[in-house]
Amino acid sequence: MKSKIFTLLQIFCVFLVLTAFSAPVFSQEKTSESVENAVEKKFEPSEVILEHIADSHSFHILGNTSVPLPVILYTDKGFEVFSAARFEHGKADYVGKYYTYRLINDKVNIVGANNTLLASATILKLNSSLIDFSITRNVISMWMSILFLVIIFIAVSSAYKKRQGQAPKGLQSFMEPIILFVRDDIARPNIGYKYRRFMPLLLTVFFFIWINNLIGLVPFFPGGSNLTGNIAVTFVLALITLILVNLNGNKHYWKHIFVPADVPVWIWPLWWVIELVGIISRPFALMIRLFANITAGHIIVLSLISLIFVFKSLYIAPVSVAFVVFMDVLELLVAALQAFIFTLLTALFIGTAIEEAHH
Repeated sequence: MKSKIFTLLQIFCVFLVLTAFSAPVFSQEKTSESVENAVEKKFEPSEVILEHIADSHSFHILGNTSVPLPVILYTDKGFEVFSAARFEHGKADYVGKYYTYRLINDKVNIVGANNTLLASATILKLNSSLIDFSITRNVISMWMSILFLVIIFIAVSSAYKKRQGQAPKGLQSFMEPIILFVRDDIARPNIGYKYRRFMPLLLTVFFFIWINNLIGLVPFFPGGSNLTGNIAVTFVLALITLILVNLNGNKHYWKHIFVPADVPVWIWPLWWVIELVGIISRPFALMIRLFANITAGHIIVLSLISLIFVFKSLYIAPVSVAFVVFMDVLELLVAALQAFIFTLLTALFIGTAIEEAHH
């Protein structure tokens, strides 16, 4: 068991090394001149907050030091791979094999003649001229959470095999009540006797969201990312729920949508529209709820810290720190609560789709 975990750790370390394969040394985010200018410049809380909650092409380590991550771009002429250090934190353009690239608000853009922007790579708009497959800070955070999940569940599974019929011990004793909680208070009451089929999904969703919420609360490396506050991540989680629910829907579920009983036939078209909107809106609500709650928590904490620099007063610091500590403790509760709500509603939607007709 220990050898397996050690092997997984080695693989993960290799991944971390590969993320900086084209940048042999850590990059400094600010030169001495830029630091002096930053001191003179008026503090803008919105810039700091938006920089924290957004994804990034570098991973902040400590102070002004960060690790540049690989930039992987697909253009209409082919792939371009280079280090984010080439951008010098947005202060320089990189002349690649096919195009010249510029980093604007941590988004890669193709620059043409006279500084015109020819194409921009974003999450929600995949431009045919530029698609960004870069290994960003959120990607590294997701890899870490997957590694934690694998290590935790392999360790717990091995403990159960070695200690059959014995009381749980160590990590096993910590995980067992949580797993039983997901089974007895989420899956079984909402899905019914077929709950075992969906337990792997529900456990994965619960622990994936919970672990990433906790990683986002850690203010230093390897934490500080905002994965579950990324709309693309919550969209994929909600999309998985949408597909799973409707693929497992039985005859009664689809009959209730398209051939509703005790409803006049002339109302059926309107009924179909309402039901189809309901099918889409339920996972959409899951996506927005998780994204909004996690992002709002980060914004509030950073806003409270920013008060110290806005007022530039020693007297405001204790008040600000006290509220930040309170909010961090509250965020620990929210981290678990959001994982619980997402898993609970997923189980509820599955239960409604596989529920058998009542006679």
